Amino acid sequence: MAVKLRLTRVGKKKQPHYRVVATDSRSPRDGRFIEIIGTYSPRSEPSAVKIDGERALHWLQHGAKPSERVQKLLEIEGIWASFTDGTPLPAKAEPTVAADSAEEAPAAKAAPEPEAAAEEPAADDADDEA
Repeated sequence: MAVKLRLTRVGKKKQPHYRVVATDSRSPRDGRFIEIIGTYSPRSEPSAVKIDGERALHWLQHGAKPSERVQKLLEIEGIWASFTDGTPLPAKAEPTVAADSAEEAPAAKAAPEPEAAAEEPAADDADDEA
């Protein structure tokens, strides 16, 4: 089966919105697909492109051929350069959940220090009593 990455049109009449899909090359444009890997909205200002880079890279590495427009969208997202050069995917903004967990880690490291400080005076008191 020959896999292609191409656009599938969704949305209302005169208001196009596209999905970027991995599909069998023999299936029709809006027909059956294997996986949705992103969306493209050309009418918004600026055009909105959202593609799951890891999944797109997976399909490209397994022999999927992108259509001309999808290849341009992959170039915009920086995925095409990582496929051709072998460089890592461009970094995206981290979700707020990851930022919160990063803030908790230094707080956890700070907690043992006061405990160690609390133990030291107790040792000094023991020396004074002896």
